[in-house]
Amino acid sequence: MKIAAATLTLFASASAFSPSSTQSRQTAVSATADLTGLVGTDIENGNKIFDPVGLAQWAPVDYLRKAELSNGRAAMLATVGWVWPKFVGTFDSNDVSTTDPIDAIMQADPQWWAQFILLCGTIEAIKYRGEQEGKSYTGEGDAVIDYLKQWNKLSAPEKEKMRLKELKNGRLAMIGFAGFLANHFIPGSVPGLPEGF
Repeated sequence: MKIAAATLTLFASASAFSPSSTQSRQTAVSATADLTGLVGTDIENGNKIFDPVGLAQWAPVDYLRKAELSNGRAAMLATVGWVWPKFVGTFDSNDVSTTDPIDAIMQADPQWWAQFILLCGTIEAIKYRGEQEGKSYTGEGDAVIDYLKQWNKLSAPEKEKMRLKELKNGRLAMIGFAGFLANHFIPGSVPGLPEGF
């Protein structure tokens, strides 16, 4: 009985290493078709969609774009937050006494973290409510957050140009912030960045 169970388990696990079926190829082709109309293809990636790992076959394309924009926006703010104390200084504070961003994280009062998490949750709730009302935070319709009421004043080509600018700036900020972190934890790993930046 044990030998039969072991043999069945062996044959079942061997199928995990068999060649992929045509279904996954069809999924990859349909995912690539979903990518063709997306904003974000330009000269820096050969006017093609940049998806070297093939993530589009595992998650909905609109979800991936929302994640890219959210992470890009967060990285733009994080980049400003990393550079600001080095050049401008810090606000008057009794609990944070350093301009090193990683050390400042550990010195911040837990009350500040609670307020920050509430702020982030409020913004996410506003985005969610706006999506339920048919608005968009990816630029494909009425904007969820547009306090200055400027988005609807732009023409369609201007909106397309602005969406591409935001996407490119977000991508650059994600790469830049990753470089700041790498240089912080591995000094000298990023050429051109001084040690301790």
